[in-house]
Amino acid sequence: QVQLVESGGGLVQAGGSLRLSCAISGNIFRLNGLRWDRQAPGKQRELVASIDRFGITNYADSVKGRFTISRDNAKNAGYLQMNSLKPEDTAEYYCNVDGYIGILAVNSWGQGTQVTVSS
Repeated sequence: QVQLVESGGGLVQAGGSLRLSCAISGNIFRLNGLRWDRQAPGKQRELVASIDRFGITNYADSVKGRFTISRDNAKNAGYLQMNSLKPEDTAEYYCNVDGYIGILAVNSWGQGTQVTVSS
């Protein structure tokens, strides 16, 4: 129904920046909320940032002031700008969206994109 494709991950040195993108397929999908989670090896998946349909954002304490989440409703896309990256930001990053196709509520996860920050 709805497919997400994350991109923008890679290897970066500490202090560097990356911009993750989440492309949402399905032009009849009406985007409601969007979030980015991450999972490091041996750790639980955690919320990094979220943005609701009003544009209200929420961030994990560990990324506040460094990461910025945004969305483009016209393009059905989401982004995560990551600055001042630290080795502890190394993880697989996942995009999640919720919204509607008609009156059908939809919630979908992407396959993830790897972010590796070297010290």
